[in-house]
Amino acid sequence: MKVTKLIFKDLGSAVVIAFILIIVIPVLCSGCKGTKRIVEKPIVFDEQRSQLTLEYMAERYGIKKDTPTIEPRMIVLHWTVYPTLEESFEAFRSSTLPNYRSDIEGVSGLNVSSHFLVDRDGTIYRLMPETTMARHVIGLNHCSIGIENVGGTDKNPLTALQLQANIWLINYLAKKYSIEYLIGHYEYTKFEQQEFWLEKNDSYRTEKEDPGESFMKNVRDATKKFNFKPVPENKIL
Repeated sequence: MKVTKLIFKDLGSAVVIAFILIIVIPVLCSGCKGTKRIVEKPIVFDEQRSQLTLEYMAERYGIKKDTPTIEPRMIVLHWTVYPTLEESFEAFRSSTLPNYRSDIEGVSGLNVSSHFLVDRDGTIYRLMPETTMARHVIGLNHCSIGIENVGGTDKNPLTALQLQANIWLINYLAKKYSIEYLIGHYEYTKFEQQEFWLEKNDSYRTEKEDPGESFMKNVRDATKKFNFKPVPENKIL
């Protein structure tokens, strides 16, 4: 303690402030929950889910494979609407689609899923490997990584901590894979007739708003260095 006091006594105030900003705060924040680490929290991915995924790839996209693997070229951001991590995780956990999802059950019995789930406190959970196909976005599951965020309603809007966590996670994924596009779920239909779009059913669409235009703008502003391709302005007919 005496040595520390002597050192700081001799330093100017500007140097002390710089020391705190450059050394102390980054060290403390490196352990902040959800910003610099990924917590493994796997959903059920048993033989049934694997077979349903393979069937989905074959029937929806015309892709026939022995394993439900993908090469990630896109990141899609979502919100779950559920207010808690537990409810959000439960929605993805099982292999088969719950009865309440009548809007999409006629297409496949495969449950919806995502590769990552970000809690409201910024904690990042990995639900499944990034190179295994998840059912999270029509037409583009075969080439995209899904990131779900807990909340997304007026009562439980996405948080600043979630924004920070998404930015960190996108940086992590963009360095790991050849990611070309970063999109919000609400933008998925702009890819119809584009190179990555493979959905065979022209009537299978759902209207989405997640994760919100403001959230996407903030994420894009913070990840400009990757030069992701712009989302197509219009469909090519």
